Amino acid sequence: MNTRLKAQFPPKTEVPPFSVIGRIVDEDPEISPSTVLPEISIIVPAFNEAGNIATAIATIGDEFRRLKRLHEIIIVDDGSEDETVDEARKMMTHYPVRIVCLSRNFGKENAITAGLKKAKGKAVIIMDADLQEPVSYLKTFLAHWEEGFEMVYSTQENRTGETFIKKQAVRLYYWLLNKTTSVTIPPHSRDFRLMDRKVVDAICALPEHNRFMKGLYSWVGFKSLKVPIILDRRTAGISKFRLKDLFGLAMTGLTSFSTFPLRMWTGIGFFVSVASLLFALFVTLKTIILGADVAGWPTLTVAIFFLGGIQLFSIGILGEYIGRIFSEVKSRPGHIVSEELSYLDEE
Repeated sequence: MNTRLKAQFPPKTEVPPFSVIGRIVDEDPEISPSTVLPEISIIVPAFNEAGNIATAIATIGDEFRRLKRLHEIIIVDDGSEDETVDEARKMMTHYPVRIVCLSRNFGKENAITAGLKKAKGKAVIIMDADLQEPVSYLKTFLAHWEEGFEMVYSTQENRTGETFIKKQAVRLYYWLLNKTTSVTIPPHSRDFRLMDRKVVDAICALPEHNRFMKGLYSWVGFKSLKVPIILDRRTAGISKFRLKDLFGLAMTGLTSFSTFPLRMWTGIGFFVSVASLLFALFVTLKTIILGADVAGWPTLTVAIFFLGGIQLFSIGILGEYIGRIFSEVKSRPGHIVSEELSYLDEE
């Protein structure tokens, strides 16, 4: 890092009345704010996090001051209906905060993408606003980055508080995903990670709109390292990720990175066809040897409903893929930015 910029950092016990970069610009009018690029950009997607966002900004900002790193904190408001933006804006006088407001709720994956496209740092870190991911791991992430790793990602070690069924469902999902895709997606990995600028540029260059970020992180490759973490409790509020959202994200991941569902139903169709031919052969031989017999209607009814159910289910799987193709060919953006606020504008 430039030694002149490092000298501008306040002591870790001091909370300056205005931002670090803003102070550099004020002291030297010849320096343009656009040329004083932060070393680290921290992206915090937020949806109805008014109770958490101020604490999150202060905690993250104080940790980076302690680490003496030139940084910016990008809050991506994903269509919040509470005072998330107002609470974040109040923190601009003390911390280098930028706010990217999306026009509506586009989902966490698209909110992260919006933040990645706005980030200016040489490295980018993604964190949740609920502070379940302890900031103490940031020092570890940065140390590994300086060792040459281009992506340092976290995996959740403790799943306390989750039901047995959910734990097994998550384990089965990752097993199925990794068995049927060409890339390895680390089980229990989280969005909490550090990415080098070249990784961020590669992800932003991908044209798809229906994004499964954990899959994209793995797909782009680069030199990566896993850091197991233990989550804290939320500082306030409850998780906004509902069961419906989790199921939708799981389907996006499976259909975005694997054609296994299509191949599976091809196999099932082949098996049913062969079984039908064998059964027809059996009935023919039985009729020739033992004579004609009156078949029972229950067998016929079960067979019709069984085959009909398989056909409808397979059509549904096919529809998932066609629906995603339809969504992609329309080329609608994954998100729309309605407003941008910056700490530099507040000074």
